[in-house]
Amino acid sequence: MEYCPKAHKDQSVALALSFCGDDRNDSYSVDNGVLNNACFVDALNLVPHVFLLFITFPILFIGWGSQSSKVQIHHNTWLHFPGHNIRWVLTFTLLFVHVCEIAEGIVSNGHMSTNHLHLFMPAFMGFIAATTSVIYYHNIETSNFPKLLLALFIYWVLAFFTKSIKLWKYAEYELGIQHLRFCITALLVILYGLLMGVEINVIRVRKYVFFANPQKVKPPEDLQDLGVRFLQPFVNLLSKATYWWMNPLIMGAHKRPIELKKIGKLPIAMRALTNYLSLKDAYEEQRNSDDPEQAPSIWRSIYRAFGRAILLSSTFRYLADLLGFAGPLCILGIVKGLKNETATLDADKGCFFGVYFLSTSELLQKTTVLAVLLFLALILQRTFLQASYYVTIETGINLRGALLAMIYNKILRLSTSNMSMGEMTLGQINNLVAIETNQLMWFLFLCPNLWAMPVQIIMGVILLYQLLGYSALIGASVIVLLAPVQYFIATKLADTQKSTLDYSTDRLKKTTEILKGIKVLKLYAWENVFCDSVEQTRKKELTSLKTFALYTSMSIFMNAAIPIAAVLATFVTHACTSRDVLSPSVAFASLALFHILVTPLFLLSTVVRFAVKALVSVQKLGEFLQSDEIGEDSWRNGDVSVSLDSCKKHPGGTKAVNRKQPLRYQIDSYEQPPRRNLRPSETEDAAVKVTNGFFTWGGNLSTLSDINIRIPTGQLTMIVGQVGCGKSSLLLAMLGEMQTVRGEVYWSNKNRNSVAYATQKSWLLNATVEENITFGSPFNKQRYKAVIDACCLQPDIDLLPFGDQTEIGERGINLSGGQRQRICVARALYQNTNIVFLDDPFSALDIHLSDHLMQEGILKFLQDDKRTMVLVTHKLQYLIHADWIIAMKDGSVLREGTLKDIQNKDVELYEHWKTLMNRQDQELEKDTEEDNQTVLERKTLRRAFYSREAKGQIDDEDEEEEEEDDEEDALSTVTSRRSKIPWKVCWRYLSSGGFFMVVMMISSKLLKHGVMVAIDYWLAKWTSKEGNDVDNFPRGTNITKDEEHLSYYVPVFSILCGAGIVLCLITSLTVELMGLSAATNLHHNLLNKIIHAPIRFFDITPLGQILNRFSADTNIIDQHIPSTLESLTRSTLLCLSAIGVIAFVTPAFLIGMVPLSIAFYFIQKYFRVASRDLQDLDDSTQLPLLCHFSETAEGLTTIRAFRHESRFKQRMLELTDTNNTAYLFLSAANRWLEVRTDYLGAVIVLMAALASIWHSSGELKSGLVGLGLTYALTVTNYLNWVVRNLADLEVQMAAVKKVNSFLSTESENYEGSMDTSQVPEDWPQHGEIKIQNLCVRYDPSLKPVLKHVNAFIKPGQKVGICGRTGSGKSSLSLAFFNMVDMFEGKIVIDGIDICKLPLHTLRSRFSIILQDPVLFSGSIRFNLDPERKCTDDGLWEALEIAQLKNMVKALPGGLDAVVTEGGENFSVGQRQLFCLARAFVRKSSILIMDEATASIDMATENILQKVVMTAFSDRTVVTIAHLVASILEAEQVLVFSSGILVECDSAASLLAQEDSLFSVLVRTHK
Repeated sequence: MEYCPKAHKDQSVALALSFCGDDRNDSYSVDNGVLNNACFVDALNLVPHVFLLFITFPILFIGWGSQSSKVQIHHNTWLHFPGHNIRWVLTFTLLFVHVCEIAEGIVSNGHMSTNHLHLFMPAFMGFIAATTSVIYYHNIETSNFPKLLLALFIYWVLAFFTKSIKLWKYAEYELGIQHLRFCITALLVILYGLLMGVEINVIRVRKYVFFANPQKVKPPEDLQDLGVRFLQPFVNLLSKATYWWMNPLIMGAHKRPIELKKIGKLPIAMRALTNYLSLKDAYEEQRNSDDPEQAPSIWRSIYRAFGRAILLSSTFRYLADLLGFAGPLCILGIVKGLKNETATLDADKGCFFGVYFLSTSELLQKTTVLAVLLFLALILQRTFLQASYYVTIETGINLRGALLAMIYNKILRLSTSNMSMGEMTLGQINNLVAIETNQLMWFLFLCPNLWAMPVQIIMGVILLYQLLGYSALIGASVIVLLAPVQYFIATKLADTQKSTLDYSTDRLKKTTEILKGIKVLKLYAWENVFCDSVEQTRKKELTSLKTFALYTSMSIFMNAAIPIAAVLATFVTHACTSRDVLSPSVAFASLALFHILVTPLFLLSTVVRFAVKALVSVQKLGEFLQSDEIGEDSWRNGDVSVSLDSCKKHPGGTKAVNRKQPLRYQIDSYEQPPRRNLRPSETEDAAVKVTNGFFTWGGNLSTLSDINIRIPTGQLTMIVGQVGCGKSSLLLAMLGEMQTVRGEVYWSNKNRNSVAYATQKSWLLNATVEENITFGSPFNKQRYKAVIDACCLQPDIDLLPFGDQTEIGERGINLSGGQRQRICVARALYQNTNIVFLDDPFSALDIHLSDHLMQEGILKFLQDDKRTMVLVTHKLQYLIHADWIIAMKDGSVLREGTLKDIQNKDVELYEHWKTLMNRQDQELEKDTEEDNQTVLERKTLRRAFYSREAKGQIDDEDEEEEEEDDEEDALSTVTSRRSKIPWKVCWRYLSSGGFFMVVMMISSKLLKHGVMVAIDYWLAKWTSKEGNDVDNFPRGTNITKDEEHLSYYVPVFSILCGAGIVLCLITSLTVELMGLSAATNLHHNLLNKIIHAPIRFFDITPLGQILNRFSADTNIIDQHIPSTLESLTRSTLLCLSAIGVIAFVTPAFLIGMVPLSIAFYFIQKYFRVASRDLQDLDDSTQLPLLCHFSETAEGLTTIRAFRHESRFKQRMLELTDTNNTAYLFLSAANRWLEVRTDYLGAVIVLMAALASIWHSSGELKSGLVGLGLTYALTVTNYLNWVVRNLADLEVQMAAVKKVNSFLSTESENYEGSMDTSQVPEDWPQHGEIKIQNLCVRYDPSLKPVLKHVNAFIKPGQKVGICGRTGSGKSSLSLAFFNMVDMFEGKIVIDGIDICKLPLHTLRSRFSIILQDPVLFSGSIRFNLDPERKCTDDGLWEALEIAQLKNMVKALPGGLDAVVTEGGENFSVGQRQLFCLARAFVRKSSILIMDEATASIDMATENILQKVVMTAFSDRTVVTIAHLVASILEAEQVLVFSSGILVECDSAASLLAQEDSLFSVLVRTHK
């Protein structure tokens, strides 16, 4: 024990800062030996630090100064030296220990009489040196120059030895663990030793010094590929933890939007292929050789493939949770410390070695030290938490990529028969891809919570018990008991969401029908009937949404009210039962603990729900992966027969799948088919041969039986037969798609692997026309041109906006059936394969195209190539071209041979064919009309584009207007608009929710937060009061104190808590109800606006765009905006009230808030813009991925016939990776934000703590300090929610904006100038039509389509209107219904000018039959008479006239028989007859037929003509003809040419004039 000078600080200040202190004479004496002077030992410790700084600074400034002037070094030199992460962790620990050493030195120095700089100066230098070492190391590493590491090695060695001397000296003086400085020195020795070891290891591995041949190391492969922009795995630990490498991307987003190019590719380890292989290996390893039927467990595979990452994430999570408890404990210490600041210390105890030695507890009594510790703990906790989130999200994304690849591979091998039996539908596959994989991904995101939460809860309860005793358990039990209620609410929410989804699907279906049939609805004046039916469904949906809103608000309410209830229960119990006084430190520490406890319990219900969903998803996936597969395609591998064994269904309950969209995958339990060489004689002339084949689509029934056929090589084989006799199945059986019951299919050796196959139901990719035709083959211009001409596609391609580079398919332009079919045939012709299978390629084509395709494509193009062709067809007139004919009947072959053979052997069949051929030839004559189906198709296509362009112009104008609104110069608009919050749209949304609800919402929110603050303030007042009064009361008067706080503080506290709980309920309800009323109003207005919009609107607005408003946008408005709004207002108000409370407690805090607010403003501004871009990228890359899956499933047979599986797999992997990249960047951006806002929060806590410590010179109550700190801790949790919710709300408000843009469309003018009462009931009674000087245009901005037309039609006359395409015939029919802009002249019908009539009256008095028959889903009765005006007898009469009566009678339900969507369950002819019946039901004296016979067959057309002549004999009939032949009987013919009426007379007299346009039309068309 040595003399230690007392702390008298009154000596001269001259040497106050001397290094060793000047309070002793022997401060600088070394009589007892150099090393026994403490000051000298400390000075010795300075040497290594100074050495390092001297060496590294020149290198850093010279070496890197020259480089930093150049462009930033690209990451192609980056790599990690061995032990990279350990070195960073050790260095950070070293920094932390140095901070402790500095603190300890400063506090010890306070106990000395003069300043002893040597107590903390070396530690400070050590801190600087450690920081320098890590910067220096980082620079060496990124430039891959290990030789310079030698300096660090020398530093670690020196530091290790100097610190060891110090430790040895301390041990000599018998200092031990109880002294803090001894512990710190020991720790430093260990750390320096470890760092020295790391350095030696780098030398050992890289051999950069002391070795003859140093090892050359290249950076990782990913970094050499400049396309990889996701650097998280490659940056150093600090950048990893703070996402520093994201800065350029996020800041850059402000200047120009983030595009796919900017985010580049994924690193190899994260690509779908890498993860798929590891998951598949884990899956296949589990296959049991003894029991091949047992399905491998998907859970185990996931654990084997991704287990390590999950463990790592859980470790981070545990660390974060444990550090989380530092907050309450530090509050406890600080508040306690502020009360006992005055306690004196006995300085004599700690003197050794001439200086003062602190014990650990003494250091922790210093409030400033605690504040710094709290800050460090928060920073660490948040860093670990974000690291845990990041790792789970990355793992989740990897898992999703692997699962998608697994599902896709399976789809490619699914057996077609499964699909046709309907057990595996396209919908199920889409669900697997879109829903089940995402469920699993989300489960992975949340799974660390499953095991972290229980630990967190147990720890919290133990700490509470330590603080408050038994009353803590009561509070905790309130929380725990209410958790099941939360779980119940969460499950109910999920159920309600499901039912809401069903209703909205139903509503969408109805809306789609309305939009598709909008023309019919308007012409028949049925808008309101259909509008009401949608509104009814919407009403059901809204009821469901109301329940949803109720449960959501209950869930929000529970989360807000549980902590209040728990705190109330705890403190009131404590006040009533405990003899201890509740001190402020305990009260606020427990308050902070309750805040910690609530979070896991709130999350628990969500996690459990996701776990349940994940179990279901895994089960579905497992079933899917075990479902049947197609046999091994042995028939392609040269001369091998697909024999019976290969297609045996493997036993066991297998799932199956629907023929239209077949699927598949490989399961190894298939037996390999035996290979058998064919005898050469068999194969010479036959490309394919089937011997006694029995094939089935599953089940026991053979679809095809006893098939013996051969397909001759290089010739044209035709397969004919009635509908449904198995022609298509025969092709599929040869392709190996059907299950073979017995028999064999032989393929000759010469045939190439793939077969060009065009299915009956055309299948297109979502790609350009060119890509659809070349289908992955190299582009050959000459060949491509030839194919296009053969399929007569050039005129169609010329119509497309970008020619053959136009996107077609589901998401692209909608082509008609015939156009789609010709593209599919073109694909088959273009492929360079020996065999071509065409399945009824003429079904959707008219006669011209069929002939052209037959002559140019099949006979010329394919035969020139000497390819083997198999053609399934109904067009018997082509049989004369066939080299070989296979006639089928009821699933077996009726005849096989050349036409000659059949003529000789089966006369009956030949005669039958002949009669059919004659009939087809007559059709041919009647059909050689130019204005036929194809021309119509082209016409619709042209209209669609013409209108799209117009729409495009309109859109541009809108945008221009917006830019003018901003009234800023061009450059700044871009950036400002990108970072502006759309306040205008928000206000629109709120105002559609109703003024009263908005006021309610705002006022209740403010009140609630006011009460919340009041509760905590009251607690501070109560606890401080109690603490102060204890000292003032005499010892014996304990009772009065109890009585006072029981009668005064407790009731007020209880009332405030009760009010808080009630207000929580009110606020959560008002937000949801406001959202609901906004959703109701917006949808109602949108529907009414759109249904009453002029027909022109539908021509120029793509259907998909309108539907999007009703589907995606309405869904966002219904379900997402209210909860985002609630969360945003809650977190914002929480942060504001917290900052307000801290400022109230310590006003000085506001000074520090200024820089923090500026930092926060910039962080949120940059983040919102980047987040929106990344969110868009994520959405836009998801759609192609989902489409690719459904496309593949639909086109399976084609893909497999072409042998293109691997190309499609590659495409799928690319799409998955692109989507995953976007998603990864999005989640990394979220981490970037959260790390930054969390650090800001930590700084707020530090500032609040320091401010209250400095203020606490007496007048500040310790209760208020506790209050301020507790609030500061909550800010850290809510800051990032403010920004995240703001960003989400911004994205979601776009939906409101889009809906609003449609709300501004003009409606048709439904009110005429005449009143309905002025129109006679039976108008038009005669049907006399006068057209006077009529001019018509579609839009004021367009040219007129009819010019000065004058005509007179007598009552009951049959009038024909004809003219070339685009001459204005159809425009006239629309003019009768006032659907177009009649800007001059008028149409007078029975004495009334139709423009004056209310639209509804006008349209409800006429009948029209359109060219495309439109039926709606519902009953037949509904389709004939939606307004329910006609009796059943009337309906049957109409059906009889249309010759449908017998057919309808035969249907189940008669008039109430079901009509499916679009009337798909009837043929086109039948649909057209229904439309005729519909026109007859409305007994109007004027009937207009607009090209009504264009799309129907001969028989139906005859019926139509007959009915018109008989049933409508006394009515005026206006026929717009596309076949001039159909109006040769007309009493009056109007001939139009480019909008002008050129001829008007009876048909006979016009024909008599040789040079009349009419006779020219008749001649050219005959």
